[in-house]
Amino acid sequence: MSRADNAYDNAFMESCFSRFKTELLEDGAFENKQDAQTEIIEYIEMYYNTKRRHSALGYRSPLNYENIH
Repeated sequence: MSRADNAYDNAFMESCFSRFKTELLEDGAFENKQDAQTEIIEYIEMYYNTKRRHSALGYRSPLNYENIH
């Protein structure tokens, strides 16, 4: 079971968020909260795999599941 702040439970995501916080948030890359939200949403929409099937979604792709619901 995954626990908060335990890098060994989810090392990849801890690494990604650490890099994200260092490079984007702490360096002042965004002027305000809206700029940060826009950039994060664009990144997710650009790189997130919408076609891979997920067991939690009844083995549907996230895009297919979203269209159904």
